[in-house]
Order: sequence, then C-alpha cells, then structure tokens
Amino acid sequence: METQANIDYNRIAEAIEYIRQHFKDQPSVEVVAEKVHLSASHFKRMFTQWAGTSPKKFLQYISVEHAKRMLQESQATLFDTAFETGLSSTSRLHDLFVRIEGMTPAEYKHGAKNLQINYSFAESPFGPLIVASTSKGVCYMAFEEDEQKALQNLLLKFPNAVFQQKLDLLQQNALFIFQNDWSKLPEIKLHLKGTDFQLKVWESLLKIPMGKLSTYGRIAGEVGSPNGSRAVGSAIGSNPVAYLIPCHRVIQSSGTFGGYMWGTTRKTAIIGWEGVKSQSAI
Repeated sequence: METQANIDYNRIAEAIEYIRQHFKDQPSVEVVAEKVHLSASHFKRMFTQWAGTSPKKFLQYISVEHAKRMLQESQATLFDTAFETGLSSTSRLHDLFVRIEGMTPAEYKHGAKNLQINYSFAESPFGPLIVASTSKGVCYMAFEEDEQKALQNLLLKFPNAVFQQKLDLLQQNALFIFQNDWSKLPEIKLHLKGTDFQLKVWESLLKIPMGKLSTYGRIAGEVGSPNGSRAVGSAIGSNPVAYLIPCHRVIQSSGTFGGYMWGTTRKTAIIGWEGVKSQSAI
C-alpha cells in the first residue's frame, strides 16, 4: 500500500520529468500543473511543500545551463575550500560525516559468507528505499518501489550472508540524512564490498559538495586515471549505496545530467532538491 509521501513524490516526479524534457521552453507553473492534472495553485503548494521552493526556482536548478554554471563555479573550489568556509551549524555538509570501510578480501571473495546483515524498508523524499547494514556500517541502500524486488537485489549482492529484517542504529543514522536539520547529524559509517579502484572512486564522490556537480573526466583525474573516464563510469554505476555516495552529482561534461541507476527523473529531482537545500543552509 502506497503511503501519502510516496503518492506525493510520484506526482512530483511526473512534473519533474516533464520539466526535464521541456526545460528549454522554461514551462510556466500553469503548463506543468496541467500536465499532471492539477490546478496551478494546488500544484504549486504541493511542489513547494516537497522541495521547499517554488516550481519556477526548482526549474532553474535542473536546467542544463544552470548545471554548466555550477560546474564552472566549482572548477577551482570543489571540496578543499569547503573545509575552510561555512561548515558550521545547519550549513554543515553531510559528506564530511560519511566514512567508508572496505570489506576484507575474504568477505569480498566469498560473497560476505556468514556475514550478518540487517535490512529494513523506509521512505525518503525520492520514494521508498531499502537500507542494509553489517556490524560495521551501511552496506547497501537502493531506491525501489517493490519490496520483494528490493530484497532480491540485496540477496544477489551478498549471496552468502545471513539476513534479518531489522532497523538498527547504523541504518537510522544514515536515514537522518533526509531530514532538514543536519546540525546534529552523526557520522555515517559505510561497510562496502568493492575493488580498490571502486572504493577510490566512491571516496572521490564524497568530495563533491552538496549543491555542486562534477564530471566523469574530472573524477578520473582525481583518482589518478585521467584517461579512465569509462572505468570511472563503470565504478560509479556500481555504487551500492544510493544518495549517501552521491553518484547523482556526476554529470556529462556537456552539462546534461546523463543516466542514473535509479532513474534519470529521480536524479534530476535529487539534484534540484539538493540545490535548494544547499542555498537555504547558507
């Protein structure tokens, strides 16, 4: 049974998909509202409640031209200067609190044999998700409407693990990221199954500040493989932890958003939502 939050997100996602397809026309609120079969006033109210800003302002965050400007602005600063300025109180960026630990070679080789994994289902601003954790940290998070399919995908990731449906503190800490107030956000610990190169790429993604974007080529340079954009793209596409490892912040060098494991509409929604949140935190 769908929750009201899920119903609202699906309606907003429909609007965002229309905006994504027609951003060059800069459609008015009235036009978008008509496409999702709502009155302009009702649509504006629902959208603002979800995103924290008006549909018009949100459109600015997800246009290609805005993406290009964000890339240009972050060219020289990216993450280094983020340590130097403004990271206090509610303006702190969640990336500073995410820590990655790779699984041991034995755990990796044997498909997490005998590893105890807790999992639970939760709601987010971007639809239902599944989150799973070991005793060391969150090992998996994915957006998925169908709980049975979500669980099956988790089992495929760790074919030899022992599973229990249980919401634990590690998962709760991770889910706090979707709350508006990050001033008391605890450190989020991840326990990931990946090659050395994948872990290196995922750690690089954590250095992209919220509200900023990067490109595959730039990430390749940062991990010491300037000609390895394709390998970087493959590693990004293998990201096992949705949102917490922000692969959604990597776009094409042209400024277009490109693909996303959990859907291009969801990627667009996340980029716009983060743009709004990062501005409101200043």
